[in-house]
Amino acid sequence: MRHRRKKNKLSLPADQRKAVLRTLANSFFKTGEIKTTLGRAKALQCEVERLISLAKRGDVHARRQAGKFFYEKSVLKKLFNETVGNFKTKKGGYTRLIKTLPRRGDAAPTAILQLVN
Repeated sequence: MRHRRKKNKLSLPADQRKAVLRTLANSFFKTGEIKTTLGRAKALQCEVERLISLAKRGDVHARRQAGKFFYEKSVLKKLFNETVGNFKTKKGGYTRLIKTLPRRGDAAPTAILQLVN
């Protein structure tokens, strides 16, 4: 049963949703922040928090689990070697979501997702 296991589906089939989140996560960890729609930012925030928690564990199994999610190995190395160093003592809340002006053209609500230092 899936009681109380709500997941933001982004109005996409599972394979497309996973591909969108993987691409956004790759871009996010390369730059440290990303600007996208509010719904995608909220869905990405969940994945990013999970990946940082895996990187904090730092063992081989955690590296392999996170490696399944990324398209580029350089992003994985950056996450485990550089990014996780800032969060060794934190127990959560690694990202910040800032709502911004609606997007021009279709007025979709946008947001900036960034790492908290």
